[in-house]
Amino acid sequence: MKRLSKITRKKNFLKFQALKFFFAVIALCISLFIVPFSGSYAQAPANPTPNVTTTPNSNPEAMGVILGGEKLFDIRAGVGAFTAEERARAVTNRLKAIAEDPTVKVNTFAVDDKPETTNLTVGNRVLLTVTDADARAFDQTRQALARSYLAKIQTQVVQYRQERSPEFIRQGIINTAIATVIFLATLILFAFLFPKLYTQVNTFGSTRIPALRIQNFDLLPATRISSLLISILKFLRWILTLGALAFYIPLVLSFFPWTKQFGRQVFQYFVKAAVTSWEEFIKYLPNIFALFIVIFVTFYLIKLLGNFFIAIERGNLTIQGFYREWARPTYKLSVFLMIILAAVVAFPYLPGFGSPAFQGVSLFLGVLFSLGSTAVVANIVAGIILIYTRAFQIGDRVKIADAIGDIAEKTLLVTRIRTIKNVVITLPNSTVLTSQIVNYSAAQSDPEHPPLVLHTNITLGYDVPWRKVHEVLIDAAKVTQDILTEPVPFVLQKSLDDFYVSYELNAYTKRPAIMARIYSELHQNIQDKCNENGIEILSPHYSAIRDGNQITIPESYLPADYTPPGIRISPLNGIFNYLNNQSQSSSTQKTTEGKD
Repeated sequence: MKRLSKITRKKNFLKFQALKFFFAVIALCISLFIVPFSGSYAQAPANPTPNVTTTPNSNPEAMGVILGGEKLFDIRAGVGAFTAEERARAVTNRLKAIAEDPTVKVNTFAVDDKPETTNLTVGNRVLLTVTDADARAFDQTRQALARSYLAKIQTQVVQYRQERSPEFIRQGIINTAIATVIFLATLILFAFLFPKLYTQVNTFGSTRIPALRIQNFDLLPATRISSLLISILKFLRWILTLGALAFYIPLVLSFFPWTKQFGRQVFQYFVKAAVTSWEEFIKYLPNIFALFIVIFVTFYLIKLLGNFFIAIERGNLTIQGFYREWARPTYKLSVFLMIILAAVVAFPYLPGFGSPAFQGVSLFLGVLFSLGSTAVVANIVAGIILIYTRAFQIGDRVKIADAIGDIAEKTLLVTRIRTIKNVVITLPNSTVLTSQIVNYSAAQSDPEHPPLVLHTNITLGYDVPWRKVHEVLIDAAKVTQDILTEPVPFVLQKSLDDFYVSYELNAYTKRPAIMARIYSELHQNIQDKCNENGIEILSPHYSAIRDGNQITIPESYLPADYTPPGIRISPLNGIFNYLNNQSQSSSTQKTTEGKD
């Protein structure tokens, strides 16, 4: 094992040395092939020019003479009717025409000193006239100022022509290819190196990186530390890639005279952005420290609260008057309030806090929340009230409005009910709060509460003895599955109606979740028991003529020798004799009364 560990350390050392050698080769390539040909970034003037001491520009119309994107000098004074801007524009145009004409030699540039002026000439042509006003603007003599202008012009013309030569363009293409290869190699190296580092950190996270802990409480687990290190490495990779891109683009643009000035501006933008960001970062460090403290304290308070409420939910910690089912929603509410409080504390330390833009966005969001959150706030308040009133829990069989089913989910905004047909009904909490809630499972969750009473009604005729009805209904309840034998089922006679008596059978159960199946089986058993005892269920509003009709009890419950009763016919002569006797007796009574 020791030999293997030595071999592993030796391999890691060799890998590190190889990476150092690779970066050294890249730096050497940049210094040998790119830097000498990077145009204005590395090329020194061919002829050094004397320093010109200038005073601050007192003339707002001062304009520069430019050639090839390079500013040579300023013209700060006008001559006669020509302003400084017009003179600078004219000199720039003449100088560009001369620089683009290869027949004009650089050694033909000369200084022609006159009594009143000093001219810069090219052969027989006057390029620029230096006046006493120009000399006073720079606090120099005309001759010294003209000679400094001449040196700058000659140097820039040589450079202008050199940068546009075929050899320079060809070298720029070669430099671009080399820079592109190095840039792509750098990206490939990043793509190869950083995933290896991620894997290595993950491996160390489970073996070598220790966790930050206080006794048995983990402040920062090893896995969290490794995740933090991986995030830092990813950020470093992003910064290095952006830096390589910021160096590559201006460098390639500087290889060609047409894009050199633009490349310089791009590079300056990158540098300015980096410097500004760094300065702002340094200024912002106290705020970052304050934000870190707020986030750190909030994170670990939330974690501490989580452990506290988990202990309550599991029953490891008991608080009188605080129910276990309150633990999770109370934890969520506490986390929400703590995050809001942390946000209020952290807002003054956020970048741009107090700026008009930040205030405008805050005002807009506040108005938007006020206008559009009335229903949301109502549902949230109703959800909180439902949680702490303990109206129902997850899995309870309830009836809310017209919906009957089991509670599938309850949040601060909505309550979802799954019906016995597996249809999910979503109800806003404000609707639930204002509706009548029937909880069939409340008795099941409370051991001190009596079991749920299932009840059903049946109507029977007055000819059936009520004691027999009670006995039959109770027997039907006892043989029903999931109906409790203790407490004993009981029957109530709810009403004595015109044609029948209304009986209500009541039975206990501890399984309200399957009450539909229990009711179905109970009704089946009531039918069987009534038929077995010869009781016809003539309800509701059922009537029958019992002269020659078969009884309504199913044949399987009738005796084997049962026959329907015959039809009874009474002769009409008896009725006629009865009517004649009545009429005779009434006439005899009237005759007797007349004689008297």
